[in-house]
Amino acid sequence: MNYLAIVVAAVAAFVFSAVWYGVFGQDMAKLHPAYADPAAAMRPPAWKMLVEVVRSLILAYVLSRFVVLLGVVDWRGAIRLGLWMWVGFPFVLWTGAVVWENVPPKLAAIHAGDWLVKLLLITVVVGLWRR
Repeated sequence: MNYLAIVVAAVAAFVFSAVWYGVFGQDMAKLHPAYADPAAAMRPPAWKMLVEVVRSLILAYVLSRFVVLLGVVDWRGAIRLGLWMWVGFPFVLWTGAVVWENVPPKLAAIHAGDWLVKLLLITVVVGLWRR
């Protein structure tokens, strides 16, 4: 496994998510009271940022394991893996949140979109970056 690729993919996913939620922060503030103060969301506490970095590292490591176990060697395989992971997990979970927890569909779509790009980004980086 390429640990440098894992770290780079995790950092890239973290940065992407920060930009993503920066773009959609106003929409999220209208959709859910937890996001009502977009200014506070732009300055989260340091411990929350650290948790997100660790989550990104774990995600990149797990996806890297799948890349190795499944023998992903090109960008098409990496994209397929990322898409299947998205359909099997975030898409299914956010669909359930909309149906059972009354999460607004637009809010679920914002989160699901973040996960889609994040999963594709990580699988492509760890799938294509050879030592």
